[in-house]
Amino acid sequence: MIDKIKVYIEEVNSFSTNKSDELEAFKNKFLSKKNGIVTNFFNEFRNIPPESKKEFGQVLNNLKNNVEQKYASIKESIEQQADSNIDIDLSLPGENIILGSLHPVTVVRRQILDIFEKIGFVTIETPEIDDDWHNFTALNFPPEHPARDMQDTFFVEKNPDVVLRTHTSNGQIRFMEKHKPPFKVVIPGRTYRNEDISARSHFMFHQIEGLYVNENVSFIDLKETLLFFAKEFFGPKSKIRIRPSYFPFTEPSAEADVTCSICDGKGCNVCKYTGWLEILGCGMVDTNVLENVGIDSKKYSGYAFGMGIERITMLKYGIKDIRYFFENDLRFLSQFQNL
Repeated sequence: MIDKIKVYIEEVNSFSTNKSDELEAFKNKFLSKKNGIVTNFFNEFRNIPPESKKEFGQVLNNLKNNVEQKYASIKESIEQQADSNIDIDLSLPGENIILGSLHPVTVVRRQILDIFEKIGFVTIETPEIDDDWHNFTALNFPPEHPARDMQDTFFVEKNPDVVLRTHTSNGQIRFMEKHKPPFKVVIPGRTYRNEDISARSHFMFHQIEGLYVNENVSFIDLKETLLFFAKEFFGPKSKIRIRPSYFPFTEPSAEADVTCSICDGKGCNVCKYTGWLEILGCGMVDTNVLENVGIDSKKYSGYAFGMGIERITMLKYGIKDIRYFFENDLRFLSQFQNL
């Protein structure tokens, strides 16, 4: 029986064809589970004398492997030949490929940074997880200060000294600790606050912080910087309005509004018929903040501002629900492919 198997091995090795039906017939002849030659030999294995089982098994496995390899080799050759015979009309249009695009928040983030880099600001990155000193205390949030209640904080592993930053203002402290004036920096990044998710708020959002410290920096410098930004981002006809406000790390503090880009200041439902849209908070850097990082507040002064990127994007494009930015709905995101 072993000699018979060897004869079949020679037959397999010499087999050749370029027709698919002959190849399938070859496969069925040897490997068919019902009446294939290899299958039948395996069924005879129990009748082989014990002293011959090892040799019989080796020869039979050789037959099976040769059949499988021969089948695979010829099949690949036939498929390649079939592909080479296909006539291709190069004038036909190609398949439409759906290309991805940048997220609208990323697009607007880059636009904002580009505007400030035009007037000398340098972009830096700072940690999203920080300690109480950099996120609160050095920014004029003393312990038990009521201003801390303005921001609901995520604490890391129940450690009251380690937090997910509630604003990119922590970057002010980290940068000023290591650098001496003059400097102009913008600090983009994710921030976190323990808030309920709604159309107007989210527990995670993106901010851009701006900081300029030098000798004789005044509120006029801040106003002109914000006016430049508004005209560059919202359009050359844009105007800004400064309103008094309060932030622990700036004094005086203010909110900045821009004329509504949807209605050109005439009043609409987006601006609640006021003609103005609030875009950011700002102010002169508090002298306590400068002293906390070792900068002489009698020699130097500075201004700071901070804006939410999602909010700026919503204002520019009339988007009414912040949740759209986080849901990855292609029906929404595809509208921004050409930005």
